[in-house]
Amino acid sequence: MPPEWALHRACYLVWPHNPDTWPGKFEVIAPLYAQMVAAIASFEPVRLMVKDEAMMPDVIEQLRDASRGNDATIPNVEAFVLPTNDSWTRDHGPIFVNRIVHDDGPSQIALDWRFNSWGEKYGAYDLDDVVPRKLGHRYGFEVIEPGIVLEGGSIDVNGAGALLTTESCLLNKNRNPDLSRAEIEDYLKTYLGVSEVLWLGEGIAGDDTDGHVDDLARFVAPDTIVTVVEDDPADENYKVLRENLARLKSMRDQDGRPFRIETLPMPPAVVYDGTRLPASYANFYIANGGIVMPTFDCDADRIAAMTLQRLLEGRRVLGVPSTDLVWGLGSVHCLTQQHPASTTIG
Repeated sequence: MPPEWALHRACYLVWPHNPDTWPGKFEVIAPLYAQMVAAIASFEPVRLMVKDEAMMPDVIEQLRDASRGNDATIPNVEAFVLPTNDSWTRDHGPIFVNRIVHDDGPSQIALDWRFNSWGEKYGAYDLDDVVPRKLGHRYGFEVIEPGIVLEGGSIDVNGAGALLTTESCLLNKNRNPDLSRAEIEDYLKTYLGVSEVLWLGEGIAGDDTDGHVDDLARFVAPDTIVTVVEDDPADENYKVLRENLARLKSMRDQDGRPFRIETLPMPPAVVYDGTRLPASYANFYIANGGIVMPTFDCDADRIAAMTLQRLLEGRRVLGVPSTDLVWGLGSVHCLTQQHPASTTIG
């Protein structure tokens, strides 16, 4: 599996259409989402799934409003009808891997992991579960099914053989209750081409995914991991993030070398309707030549942007206001899924 900073062919997104995802705030989501789409499209092609034809005129209008001043954005967005249950493309979309080939076969394969709505927490997920197959049919890429439940937000790779994940998610019995830790590692190594599986512990407060790693820690280079830390001992994230930081510092890569560990701040707690939301700067998306990151209208936004700019030098940072977006219990990275450029290994 290529790392996220590898060259992308496109980014897959699903236009928001489920009011239950943002109860009481759905009417403000479309303009924010359009702003995110425009930001990504300023760096790379976007393939945007829309629930039905009836939504398409509003989608185009919202994108035009968000893209004013950037005439190149709209042509970079391909909007098409593909029904889904929800918009979390990171978790139900295809995960692409480079195939090791010594013949004339395809050099890239899309993995269609089973999706069960994060342990069957919500309503129907039948449409989301078949998104990779439908995209493969539309764009002509090969799709295979590993046969176990796995969400894209639960893993991150350095492209050199190491993978980050969490015990609280992948070992949760609401995903693959019949598989042991060792068996899950075997699946990851077989299908994603990694040799070292690195386990963090718990996720951040408010994360309904049981602790996706893309809210905690991310590879930004083969030897570098950036992770969020909480400085307030009274905050409920303080202990969890300190424990994960200690684990990261003790980890070794696929060649037995320690990682360089960098840190991002946490924004002040985002609470809506009495619910703590999973606001995190780790939920950024690395695009071709850019970084699209969530912002929360606070001083920490600037620190996070400067840190990511330094760690991913040469890429322009664009922020997406996410205080309302994260009421859906996810943000920029959760909503995206990259299609890396094809590379043959062999």
